[in-house]
Amino acid sequence: MNRLIYIPLALFFFVASCNTKKKASKFRFDTPEAGTLVQLGESVPMKLIFPEEVSSFDSVVYSMDGEVLARKTDSAVVNLDTENAAFGSRTLSAKLYHNGEERVAYSNIVVVPPAPKRYGFKVVAEYPHDPEAYTQGLEYERGFLYESTGRERQSTLRKVNLQTGEAAQRIPLGDEYFGEGLTIVHDKVIQLTWRNNVGFIYDKGALTKIGEFPYGSFKEGWGLCFDGERLILSDGTSRLYFLNKDTYAEEGFIEVYDSKGPMDSLNELEYIDGKVYANVYTKDIIVIIDPTTGAVEGEINLIGIYPDKADFDNELNGIAYDRGGDRLFVTGKLWSKLYHIELVER
Repeated sequence: MNRLIYIPLALFFFVASCNTKKKASKFRFDTPEAGTLVQLGESVPMKLIFPEEVSSFDSVVYSMDGEVLARKTDSAVVNLDTENAAFGSRTLSAKLYHNGEERVAYSNIVVVPPAPKRYGFKVVAEYPHDPEAYTQGLEYERGFLYESTGRERQSTLRKVNLQTGEAAQRIPLGDEYFGEGLTIVHDKVIQLTWRNNVGFIYDKGALTKIGEFPYGSFKEGWGLCFDGERLILSDGTSRLYFLNKDTYAEEGFIEVYDSKGPMDSLNELEYIDGKVYANVYTKDIIVIIDPTTGAVEGEINLIGIYPDKADFDNELNGIAYDRGGDRLFVTGKLWSKLYHIELVER
């Protein structure tokens, strides 16, 4: 049985008054509020609320991620310059020294890049694509597409004629494997699996498997590309991982951010002119990422490119680039078309 508990009005105001005084006496940040989004380069005022009982003090030391920004002997606002700040959550602290005691206040900001450039598209040409190919990875080289397809008991590696859409070679993966991202590294083709924690290495000429490698800290394989020196891998989160091209060992990662915060669901990847192009899972959007900073610098809106797209298991997923002919190709899971497109800046 529920019972109403009555608190005398005088007692209520006494408790409220005590809580207000307790809050007022606490050393804390007034600005910025925790979690405030800040664009790179923006100046952020750091304003503190000092305890009522502290009328003077020895000093206040302001820091970001443990690095001292300023030392002050007064309560004036300190402006934080974020010009060289790393993207993501940055911890702010202020240490108050008074009568031999130290009090610490904390807050944080989330540093994000400026809004990305926006692009639409123009279809230059259409090519046939196998409507039963659940595209997960795509590369172009010398008139052929190298394609990784997924789905349980249906995953394959294919070498596909661009003009006809027909597979010149088709290598089935074992029934237990779910094919994912793919890239070409010189004379090898590298293919990921989804949750099998293993990647496959193929001889590009014969398209025969010559090795495999285990995953590192990432637990799922999604997209893969090659920047000429290292492999770049996505796992469906906001991270891009860097792998050694010879040993396949993980050598680091970056967090990807756009102007709204972390950009997750990064899927199939392609490396083009120093940037990583990434499909965003379930969206008809490709983002353009600076792999040195993690900033999303561009966003390509491809809504409407494939008019027969269903609501499920039919996502845009497949980016390939013809470096010799400067052609950008896109397709999707179970699409009957592959498109050569040009970007149109908005």
